[in-house]
Amino acid sequence: MGRIKTIARRTFLIGSAAVLGGVAFGAYLYKKPVANPLVDDLADGDAALTEYVRITADGVTLITPRADKGQGVYHVQAALIAEELDIDLDQVTVDPGPPSPAYYNTALSEEAPGFMPTDDRFAANATRTVMDAAMKIMGVQITGGSTTVADSWDKLRVAGAVARETLKAAAAQETGVAVANMQTERGAVILPDGRQLAYTDLAATAAGLDPVDNVTLKDPSKWRYIGKDMQRIDIVPKSTGTQTYGIDMELDGMVHATVITNPRKGGAMLSANTADAEGMRGVLKVVEVPNGMGVIADNTWRAFQAAQAITFEWGPAEYPAEQDDHWAVLAESFKKDHQDSQYRDDGDADSALSKGDVVTAEYRAPYLAHAPLEPLNATVLITDNRADVWTGTQVPRFAQDAVADITGLDKDDVHIHVLMMGGSFGHRLEIDVITQAAHLGLAMKNTPVKLTYSREEDMAHDYTRQIAMARMQGTVKDGQVEALDLGIAMPSVISSQMGRLGLSVPGPDAMITAGAWDQPFGIPNYRVTGYRSADLAPISSWRSVGASTNGFFHDSALDELIHAAGADPMDERIRLAWDDNSRAVLDEVAQLSGWDGPSIGANRGRGVAFCMSFGVPCAEVVEVTNTDRGIQIDKVFAVANVGRVVDPQNLSRLMSGGIIWALGHAISGEITHSDGMTDQLNYDGFEAMRLYQAPEITVKGLELGDHVRGIGEPPVPPAAPALANAIFAATGQRIREMPFNKHIDFV
Repeated sequence: MGRIKTIARRTFLIGSAAVLGGVAFGAYLYKKPVANPLVDDLADGDAALTEYVRITADGVTLITPRADKGQGVYHVQAALIAEELDIDLDQVTVDPGPPSPAYYNTALSEEAPGFMPTDDRFAANATRTVMDAAMKIMGVQITGGSTTVADSWDKLRVAGAVARETLKAAAAQETGVAVANMQTERGAVILPDGRQLAYTDLAATAAGLDPVDNVTLKDPSKWRYIGKDMQRIDIVPKSTGTQTYGIDMELDGMVHATVITNPRKGGAMLSANTADAEGMRGVLKVVEVPNGMGVIADNTWRAFQAAQAITFEWGPAEYPAEQDDHWAVLAESFKKDHQDSQYRDDGDADSALSKGDVVTAEYRAPYLAHAPLEPLNATVLITDNRADVWTGTQVPRFAQDAVADITGLDKDDVHIHVLMMGGSFGHRLEIDVITQAAHLGLAMKNTPVKLTYSREEDMAHDYTRQIAMARMQGTVKDGQVEALDLGIAMPSVISSQMGRLGLSVPGPDAMITAGAWDQPFGIPNYRVTGYRSADLAPISSWRSVGASTNGFFHDSALDELIHAAGADPMDERIRLAWDDNSRAVLDEVAQLSGWDGPSIGANRGRGVAFCMSFGVPCAEVVEVTNTDRGIQIDKVFAVANVGRVVDPQNLSRLMSGGIIWALGHAISGEITHSDGMTDQLNYDGFEAMRLYQAPEITVKGLELGDHVRGIGEPPVPPAAPALANAIFAATGQRIREMPFNKHIDFV
């Protein structure tokens, strides 16, 4: 017992680790270890060394700290551990684990500002190392930026291998058989005589051993999971309605709540008359929350009805009240004093633009809501000495800090239980619903309170995708693109989002030009400038963030120049691409789509677009038909290079889903403001792509190069420009503003 307690108090080795029955195995030794997040909750007799795999007499639990919002990352994380641990996925349960600096995201530093993802020079890697150290010191536990696979690829496989070899050492201690003569399979150590020792039976012995951290990973030829089609571990519960989301949370004695806050986001509540609401059936309490009021009742419907009975006097918005004024602010931002960055300035753009005919264009992209199917919700239980929060969140440590501040509790007494999310697309990077739930929980101490937003409240207070505008000038010469000068104006996503989390991020906002300046094209005179506008409506990360707008701007501009040069859209992109992997992606999508030019018959056309985002080169070809009822999207072909494909089925679903998501928003998505308030408050005003509009989609993932990347976001940026380019090929009409249905009809 003394030995177990000694092991349990050790700090774990950040990076790759596994927890075994209470023993946790780690692999990467950093100079300053971080405290083991599992130690505090160990039962008597358990032990913990590190953080990813727990084995007890009851079974095997894999810790999967990157949040799952439908993208399948619990499954992918589990598969990476199980591959080396030699255990089948039907033998394990998964747990996102507690908030902890141990789970800092090692991949967030990959896109260092000012350096392309393809840049492997010393300066670029040194900057990434410094950023990674900062992420570790701050313990930044975030799910986002398509980093889950990149973050997990090495650490989780090593974690499984360390656990496997330590279990074999435990078996050797029990049996006297040499480790070299053992094998592992389906959660058991197999001895030469055929006897099988289950991992669960070896846990107690393994708890007394130091982890075997000198391990060799399997040769890819021996992989059972990686690179193979798998059934995701959440398919059965989601198919049978047994998957628990935040909105499904039920606790004994639970009461229900909702909130109404100033519809002018960030505006003050000047007054509220709650008398009618307080007298309504089922209402238990009406509570003030920041910028509004919350209603606690005996069921959600009664809370909703009572909230609507409150009359308010609201303060003004802190941003322009009317939508046209937002655009005007952007239009006035293309000035030197608003310049935020100019990471790309090759050749001499000014000289090139002073000669010959200049092609010019202006592009616009609107605010867009996240609009996940599951409305925001959080359930809290607050007592005098503890707070528990059950919710879906991508930032559990920020949520933990916020609840501690509100309740006055020590951070270690705030327990965040991360649940599966019914969508997010970046929505769950915000913590308003959690902080509001904490205020309501304080008003009903010792009683579980479940806060649920109405759909209208959810839409009205969404921190949307950034609004953005771009202006292009360019020239062509001898049938080739000679110059591209692209200026992009938008408010700062990072400043808005991080500011709400209490963080100040100095320097340029990389999102203003992400997906534009960092494209692997060798245009002789090539300049991309980012202009930071004044703050407008509060904004946040939306699937693919800056690249979601800039991919449209950059590729649309490039396509216009290629057309002016009289070149083939595919051939000229391939010629300009200096990065081998990007060129391979374009070559593959050309072959996959049977590309032989943009024209494919009367009233039909196809467009190609390319965008490198999050280190992933992705190219898409869209085919359309111009019918008498409008544009019909027929087919989409997409190719991306991710370095390694963990689960081909999951990659296919993520790419297809990203394409549908992007096309639907390009066609009809827009958030506007009147009198400082959001105009679109439900799906009738903010439509997604309809089933009958969905095209046939063919995707392919390439495995080139040494870097392993994620695929959740990269399929989004090329979709809109590929569609716009296809419409031009079919109709001769250039569309430079989203949503496209403002300019052309769709079937």
